[in-house]
Amino acid sequence: MTTDESETRRRRARPHTRRRFLTAAGAAGAAALAGCSAERVDDGGDGGDGTGNETGDGDDADGSDGDDGDDETPTLTVATYTNFIDAPSVSPGEWLKEEFESRYDAELEWATPDNEVNYYVERAASGAGVDADLYVGLTTEDLVRVDEELDDDLFAEAGEIEGSGAVREGLQFDPFDRAVPFDTGYVSLVYDGTTMEAPETFDGLLDDEHAGALIAQNPGGSATGRAFLLHTISRFGDGGVASDGDGETVSGEDGDPDYDYLDYWADLQENDVRVLGTWDDAYAAWSEGEAPMVVSYSTDQVFADMEGQDLEKHQIRFLNDQAYANPEGMAVFADADEPDLARRFMSFMLEPDVQGEIAQRNVAFPATEGAELPSDYAELAQEPADPVTFTYDELQGSVDAWVEAWERQFAGN
Repeated sequence: MTTDESETRRRRARPHTRRRFLTAAGAAGAAALAGCSAERVDDGGDGGDGTGNETGDGDDADGSDGDDGDDETPTLTVATYTNFIDAPSVSPGEWLKEEFESRYDAELEWATPDNEVNYYVERAASGAGVDADLYVGLTTEDLVRVDEELDDDLFAEAGEIEGSGAVREGLQFDPFDRAVPFDTGYVSLVYDGTTMEAPETFDGLLDDEHAGALIAQNPGGSATGRAFLLHTISRFGDGGVASDGDGETVSGEDGDPDYDYLDYWADLQENDVRVLGTWDDAYAAWSEGEAPMVVSYSTDQVFADMEGQDLEKHQIRFLNDQAYANPEGMAVFADADEPDLARRFMSFMLEPDVQGEIAQRNVAFPATEGAELPSDYAELAQEPADPVTFTYDELQGSVDAWVEAWERQFAGN
């Protein structure tokens, strides 16, 4: 958002509705149909002018007037998390770069700062320039953190993005229309079915037979771990940790006011749950047989099938038939050098064949209807009967308090 009207809208006080727990299908609907037209590299066919502009209107691929004799190819800098580029298994980064550059008169360079989106929050807070055009991999919690820590806008409104009208209902998570979803995942349990049968409920994880059987991630530094923590909050409530001052708190589905998510995690600790720093750490430990269950994603069999592994060792369990939905979005930086090109890249990311490649290479679900996927993908990538999530407004003013309370208790026990 860059206009005064948009700035006023973002700063306007918003009601805290975090007590209202929503399923993913009940979140905000898909964006309106977009009308922009991406300009591709001229392939010598009719309608081109030989400059990479199909419309022949004299504009280069970056939207500038091509009459000044400057034929320099524009560079788009896209920031993201490291595993999007070079995960140990598969990742979409290299394919996306090659495909985008083959279709458009532009160069794409990736930026993967160690601190991910927080790197750009810190730069903006210190008055330094943001040295990227677009961020790929934003979550709802990321946007909440950005808006709570910065007075000015880090991201601009998406505007008209071709293909955004095909984004599946319920995946839109930004109430201010900056982030456009490009994929989603469901955080669930993955377990070795050759050694055990996973419990069917959260309470079942506390049984003596599952003592020491679960590896999770630290919600303070892992998006996967944070999603699992949020799922336990949706299930058991927060016990007043993030009260909004009116005496009402998040109430879990179990409805016991005397038992909340911190109590549940205390019980998990009593049952020897193991918490590691990141998803990479946890999944590697599980793969080495250090425990039979790990918090991961319900697309795990997609990866296992790619690697030719025994699918019986990669079973999925949706506790209480639920999983936490964790859509990822992309947004243009407000100070982007190439904002038009960044929006063309967003449109490219939503094309059906690209959506299919992202889903397979990022081991996720596509964000749009009509993505091109292998016929057996639906069998391998499992979706829960009851996906759950918290909205932006529900997380605002709460998520940091929830995580900090968990960290204090977990470290103290």
